[in-house]
Amino acid sequence: MAPSRLPRWVQWGFVVWFLLGVVVASVFALTEHWRRATFVLGVSLMWLAVVRYACDSRIVGVFAVRSRRFDAAFCTVLGGTMAFLAASVDALGS
Repeated sequence: MAPSRLPRWVQWGFVVWFLLGVVVASVFALTEHWRRATFVLGVSLMWLAVVRYACDSRIVGVFAVRSRRFDAAFCTVLGGTMAFLAASVDALGS
């Protein structure tokens, strides 16, 4: 597949935003806010789908497992499911 037409610094910015989402989800999980952590991780995975589809495989690195379409579809379905489930679970005790 041909490399992306986006500048390298934009592609690295996309990856940094994904990693920032994972860090925020981890902080929520460590502070026992599991619904927020699951929702943020799901949204981050949907963002990774955009990143995987838009960026060059050399920039994405270890997140490039299969073809661009498969990786993007898998991350979209998994992230959307996680975000939906986190948003649909009733808050216990509130």
